[in-house]
Amino acid sequence: MLLGDMLARLEDETVAAEALLALHDLALLMRVKAAAASDDLTAGEFTVMSVDHFVTHASGQDWLTLNGLMARAEDPGQVFLRRVLSDALAERAQA
Repeated sequence: MLLGDMLARLEDETVAAEALLALHDLALLMRVKAAAASDDLTAGEFTVMSVDHFVTHASGQDWLTLNGLMARAEDPGQVFLRRVLSDALAERAQA
């Protein structure tokens, strides 16, 4: 799947929630759920917002690094989503 296609699909809260569950990362899931709950959001909504924030605010270096990681990955979509959510949670922790 092309990155643009994946990004378009992740605009759907249900798809985003399913993609989050498909990561099979309980620790990340719990952190996302806690962050989402603190903003009265679902995990899917938080995921959509995190993807949107990354797409609109990531630097060229962020994209270059992510593309390098995705190019070597068996499942680039999972690499993308993990990175986006990890960055979003790290930004929240710094705020």
